Amino acid sequence: MITTSVCIIGAGPGGATAALQLDRLGVSCVVVDKAVFPRDKVCGDGLSGKVITALEKIDPAVAERLRRLVEKENSWGVTFVSPGRQSMDVPYKPNYNKQEDSPIGFVCKRIHFDNFMVDELKRSPNVRLYEGVSIEKYTEEADGYVLSGNAGDFTVKAQLVIVANGAHSSFTRDVAGIRMEPKYYAAGIRAYYKGVTGMHTDSFIELHFLKNLLPGYLWIFPLPNGEANVGMDMLSDAVRDRKINLKTLLTDTLKNDPIFAERFKHAEMVSSLDGYGLPLGSKKRRLSGSRYMLVGDAAFIIDPFTGEGIGNALYCGAIAGKQAATCLSANDFSAETLLAYDESVYRVLGPELRLSYKLQQLVKYPRLFNWLMKMGMRNKQLRDVISSMFYEVDLRKKLTRPSFYFKLLLNR
Repeated sequence: MITTSVCIIGAGPGGATAALQLDRLGVSCVVVDKAVFPRDKVCGDGLSGKVITALEKIDPAVAERLRRLVEKENSWGVTFVSPGRQSMDVPYKPNYNKQEDSPIGFVCKRIHFDNFMVDELKRSPNVRLYEGVSIEKYTEEADGYVLSGNAGDFTVKAQLVIVANGAHSSFTRDVAGIRMEPKYYAAGIRAYYKGVTGMHTDSFIELHFLKNLLPGYLWIFPLPNGEANVGMDMLSDAVRDRKINLKTLLTDTLKNDPIFAERFKHAEMVSSLDGYGLPLGSKKRRLSGSRYMLVGDAAFIIDPFTGEGIGNALYCGAIAGKQAATCLSANDFSAETLLAYDESVYRVLGPELRLSYKLQQLVKYPRLFNWLMKMGMRNKQLRDVISSMFYEVDLRKKLTRPSFYFKLLLNR
């Protein structure tokens, strides 16, 4: 049996970030993942400014190594397209200058980004990483959790568990009691294409909220070497109730929509078309309990409007790492004490998640959404609020300033 103060289940972005935070605080931990890296993960592959911001706070050297990673595309913002085809460009950083500013957003295939994070774990002296090990059993004892696989050939005893093993976590379902609710969950599909035309010169990612796709959207994210991540997601209850086949809807849209048909005229799909689930942070949930914290997709914390999960996972991971160090110092792992983790997560991400959920609801009303887009095209303050969802994170800074509302009314 392996003994450790903290065991992190899952070496994806959230779990890896928690481990890096613990390492920099001088706390040893064990990280266990069922995969052997590098491994692929079905995802949109977008890394907003939150990723660099989170890594900078943990260790600027890690952020700098990510900036030097060659298998990524530097991205400077997001293009939103409304049901009425109004297009609004929202840079990650307002008034950016490519000659002077470092890019803060990227598009990077998960096989490369997740492997980058795992490589960072391998160079961290306080982290023990075990790959190819699946944890299926969780038993809480008086002094910690005993974690093991079904075969019983790998067992870990930990005072505290950080659960970061994704959207289908059995711990989230069976121990934390959080289950999939179709109205707070999205179904997504993704494929890689080569030869898509009409991309933004500064590699903005694209979110197309077209009328026949609502309540969902189609995305196009530029990648290196002329590739693009192309996909679609939609609320699971709509997929179920309307009996929608997302794969058929995506391929038909790219083939028959006049604008996409032109952009994809010479494009070639260079991967399979794969599906995945997105557990959305559309409502507040309990993210911790006695001796455990949930992180990333296992915490159902994906942005309801943009579908971003990686940046939110990094923020959760960093907060979990700090909370774990606090619990170890006090030798207190009670559910009451760990509520501080929930409070921190929702203090940082809560205002943004609430705004995103309201925007997601607007998508159900195309005329209202078209009006909002037109307003955003004319109003810098509104664009800056949306920009902060991808970069600044702490939306409260803007929403608590009276000057923000004054400028919003004056259309400045």
